[in-house]
Amino acid sequence: MEEVRLSPLRQISVKSSLSGRSTPRGSPRVHSGRTPRREGRGVAVQWFRSSRLVYWLLLITLWTYLGFYVQSRWAHDNENKVEFLRFGGKLRKDVIVHVDKSKGIANETSDALVSVTAKDDAGVNKRTDVSLSKKDDVASRRSLSSRRKTRKTSRSSRSKQKVTKVVESKGLEDEQDPQLPMTNATYGNLLGPFGSLEDKILEWSPHRRSGTCDRKSDFKRLVWSRRFVLLFHELSMTGAPISMMELASELLSCGATVSAVVLSRRGGLMQELTRRRIKVVEDKGELSFKTAMKADLIIAGSAVCTSWIDQYMNHHPAGGSQITWWIMENRREYFDRAKPVLDRVKMLIFLSESQSKQWLTWSEEEHIRLRSQPVIVPLSVNDELAFVAGIPSSLNTPTLSPEKMRERRQTLRESVRTELGLTDADMLVMSLSSINPGKGQLLLLESVSLALAEREQEAQRNHKATVRKEKVNPTRKHRLRGSSRQMQSVSFTLDNAAGRHKQVLKVLLGSVGSKSNKVEYVKEMLSFLSSNGNLSKSVIWTPATTRVASLYSAADVYVTNSQGVGETFGRVTIEAMAYGLPVIGTDAGGTKEIVEHNVTGLLHPMGRLGNKDLAHNLLFLLRNKEARLQMGIQGRKKVEKMYIKQHMYKRFVDVLVKCMRP
Repeated sequence: MEEVRLSPLRQISVKSSLSGRSTPRGSPRVHSGRTPRREGRGVAVQWFRSSRLVYWLLLITLWTYLGFYVQSRWAHDNENKVEFLRFGGKLRKDVIVHVDKSKGIANETSDALVSVTAKDDAGVNKRTDVSLSKKDDVASRRSLSSRRKTRKTSRSSRSKQKVTKVVESKGLEDEQDPQLPMTNATYGNLLGPFGSLEDKILEWSPHRRSGTCDRKSDFKRLVWSRRFVLLFHELSMTGAPISMMELASELLSCGATVSAVVLSRRGGLMQELTRRRIKVVEDKGELSFKTAMKADLIIAGSAVCTSWIDQYMNHHPAGGSQITWWIMENRREYFDRAKPVLDRVKMLIFLSESQSKQWLTWSEEEHIRLRSQPVIVPLSVNDELAFVAGIPSSLNTPTLSPEKMRERRQTLRESVRTELGLTDADMLVMSLSSINPGKGQLLLLESVSLALAEREQEAQRNHKATVRKEKVNPTRKHRLRGSSRQMQSVSFTLDNAAGRHKQVLKVLLGSVGSKSNKVEYVKEMLSFLSSNGNLSKSVIWTPATTRVASLYSAADVYVTNSQGVGETFGRVTIEAMAYGLPVIGTDAGGTKEIVEHNVTGLLHPMGRLGNKDLAHNLLFLLRNKEARLQMGIQGRKKVEKMYIKQHMYKRFVDVLVKCMRP
């Protein structure tokens, strides 16, 4: 009898969808190749093979059973799901979040994954009854690894795109140093900037301006079709770089060709230079020298530009006749840095009389003979700030008249003060500058602490006096006995009397994130705030920004507490005065030339010896609202008379006439 042998079916490779193969999840992998004929096949086998319908039904039944089994275990056992996804002791990061969310936990970091894995290992977990061969396990690992890399790459690219979008939307002006303040109860709050709020309320933005050049001015006539190179020592949001940027904008709007050479690109002004279409030379070496040689005039904007000036004159010996040096520092270390080339440039420009006298004194001590007499060109309030302040400027239109802008500025003031959490009774004292010892912010905080302590003692004395005054005498007390309404009336009167005299001193400090800040000095300030608990409630920090009109509008008093030889000039001083703010400043440097004591502001000595005077000046303005308003009015008049743009560029005409080549 012939032996009947059943031919085994070709094994079906059923692999997990997690293996990374290209096979669809819902379809089996079927190998259609034929096996060699074997001797002795029976009729039953031949019949079975010829009946393909039975063959496919068996496959579909088997596959359906396996699918239902795995799906059931997957859907109803989260712990087994974790084990199922574990290969070689590692857990899939792209699925663990989904698993944990079903438990009410969302862990996305690797640390969280480790902790979850440890918990699973420690707990009592059941393993899924699905075993993979070693070969399949290796293939699965490789596939998972490639998937993780792909997903990680796409995730990182998406996150980079998000970061880029955030940077583009917020701009570089919001850059923050990691050591600088963020919101914390020990040292106050970080609020602002308010550029978007400013645009919304004013219905105007600096981005929409088309130019500020006075077409009828001598300045325009002299610079038209001329070439200028402006030398920036850095791009921080501080006085010198901002002043040079505005000069470049004015030259461009008056028809000049301007190239900027930037020695250090740290800071947040590169984006603003691009917006204003100021061309930045690619390097600060050979290419910048070639560009400078073609210029009618080179204007250097800081004593830090010494090295470039020296190299340029070595490259082009006659180049000194092209250079005008607008020096904006007034400390001896800057003079020592600049002195090797002071006598080689065409002309020096200073910001104030005190700065000019100081540098001439140092030059005499070092036996340096300058090529020409220095010229004084004070800074001015730019057209944008003057426009928002309600001072007539080139940006005014019939629909945006100075009167209309003053109304909108008042609305802006109210909105920003609401954002800062201020009431009408609060007096906001502002100081905007880079945060370093030369600007004296720590001394300002010490003075504020003294003022608050004195204010607290004064409040306690007033409260005791009020209680004694309103104290009920024995006969009246007897008469009021049993009358709760009358007793409540007396209590309400006492509370009202205390509330009427309550005025709060708040301090706004900037600029957080400025590249000129000294981190160690900031830490010292934070340490002082932490050791004076209640002081932090009076302190607000604000980021570095070029949009300061909203801040000036919200403030009541401005403080410039520069130390050493005082502020060189202090453009923030005249900007604050343009917004009707009285200025409290040190009795030295350019501040002394700008601020008239008891007329446009109050002056105090430098150093810790001046802390008590500064505290008294703060308290005086806090108690006398009318006095600070009157000082603000006088300060605004002085700015309109001496420190608007037309005055600065009128002085610049003399420089151009003397320095530019015929």
